[in-house]
Amino acid sequence: MKQYLVEIIGESLKQFDLDERPDIQIEDPKQPEHGDASSNIAMTLARPLKNNPRAIAQKIVGGLDYDEKKISSVEIAGPGFINFRFTEEYLFDELGKILSLGADFGKSSSYEGKRVLVEFVSANPTGPLTVGHGRNAVLGDTVARLFEWTGAEVEREYYFNDAGRQMRVLGESVRARYLELLGKEGEFPEGGYEGGYISDIAQSLVDEIGDELVEAEDETPFKEKAEEEIFADISSTLERMKIEMDSYFNEQSLYDDGKIEETIQKLRDKDLVYDKDGAVWFKTTEFDKDKDKDTVLVKSTGEPTYRLPDIAYHANKLDRGFDLCVDVFGADHIATYPDVLNGIKSLGYNPEKVDVVVYQFVTLVKDGKPFKMSTRKANFVTLDDLMDEVGADVTRFFFLMRSPNTHLEFDIAQAKEAGEKNPVFYLQYAHARISSILRKVEDEYDFSKDIDLSLLTHPSEITLIKTMLKFPETIASAARLREPHHVITFLNDLASAFTAFYHDCRILGEDEKLVQARTTLAKAVAQVLRNGLGILGITAPEQM
Repeated sequence: MKQYLVEIIGESLKQFDLDERPDIQIEDPKQPEHGDASSNIAMTLARPLKNNPRAIAQKIVGGLDYDEKKISSVEIAGPGFINFRFTEEYLFDELGKILSLGADFGKSSSYEGKRVLVEFVSANPTGPLTVGHGRNAVLGDTVARLFEWTGAEVEREYYFNDAGRQMRVLGESVRARYLELLGKEGEFPEGGYEGGYISDIAQSLVDEIGDELVEAEDETPFKEKAEEEIFADISSTLERMKIEMDSYFNEQSLYDDGKIEETIQKLRDKDLVYDKDGAVWFKTTEFDKDKDKDTVLVKSTGEPTYRLPDIAYHANKLDRGFDLCVDVFGADHIATYPDVLNGIKSLGYNPEKVDVVVYQFVTLVKDGKPFKMSTRKANFVTLDDLMDEVGADVTRFFFLMRSPNTHLEFDIAQAKEAGEKNPVFYLQYAHARISSILRKVEDEYDFSKDIDLSLLTHPSEITLIKTMLKFPETIASAARLREPHHVITFLNDLASAFTAFYHDCRILGEDEKLVQARTTLAKAVAQVLRNGLGILGITAPEQM
């Protein structure tokens, strides 16, 4: 409906002498009595048209050509708001469409024809996924789902590096534990990995090949075994969270195929790279005048900083023909990614094809205090530990229920709450309650006859229909903003509207035609709840 309103307002604006049509915003009125939709376009045009907003609104309304089967009235309010009221006939038609579309209700074509790459998680294989990776994983996967619901062809990619110092230290850590298990002396590396999972990997080597690696020349076989087992563990954790990657990209491949050197040379050719103090520097002060010095791309030790392979990697993404590349990064990347965007722009790519979703970090709390769960895997809490504690559905929901750019306190006590105080259970209970009602009603009544939806005249019924009709726009907006928490806000509003309906309008025990109409309404609510929870990667149980 919002798109329809934009179109009819746009046609009416042709009567004005405007250089270009302004952006037409359609919002929900703050107070329901003011109507079903509202536009402030008249106030937006007050300055360019040099006229009173109410006078402009009157001319716009006078020029509107609308379908009276959809819109019952158009009113001017306050300083010049144009308010629209929908007809009940339109609402009942749309209710029927919800049921006919079923699992597809809410899908749109705003990104149709677009290839979108969403890169997320991207933890190097040095240990299990932790709570610190959890928000990244769930946020990235849900953003990908939103793009799929808006018509895009989506690829989920995991970027990792299995080379470099940290992987060498990982291999040395496993070798030390391996020798220790065999009663041999082994030197544990400085800064080595001390989690119990290191001993588990070493034990698996002992079980498989005994002492064959005691005289190994270097840490390579230990590193390879660790990478294999850790990636298997990571994959298992992601699968448990209903996340399936489409591709894995190894940073090392950028070195192997010469893309790192090629990237440096291209930047040198543009006079954006220079050598100083044995290091290679990127002239980032040319892009950001507030920077007091340029940025190192390659350290004096010969080791690249993160920015260099990231520039080469993003060039690779765009070379693969993606229309949009979405990166999901923690707040610690805020200072880094602008340099990467400047780098790819300097290489001739369009930086607007790269979008960065930055999320704030997560703190586990219980009773308002930092909460430490017992774990045998060093001084961190793994995602598996958290899911063991509260379940996969709750874990996903809690990671999504706040805006990505706000710090998230994951309240363990609330997450373990079995009743409606738990926000995800509140939504799941609503779906389970409707499923229970439907089982009872469908055993007693015949739904093969035509159903008279015009009987749904109670304010709670009308409000419930109007709430459901906001779902497609909610999904489109959440995808555009990369903010899945808007879906949760909508589902909470829908569950509240259903609760009010359930309180005000009996289903069982009424006239058969009214029972049929109200049951149809309840079916639609269940469908929208399923669709919304599905986008979040959360189950919609039929009984609890």
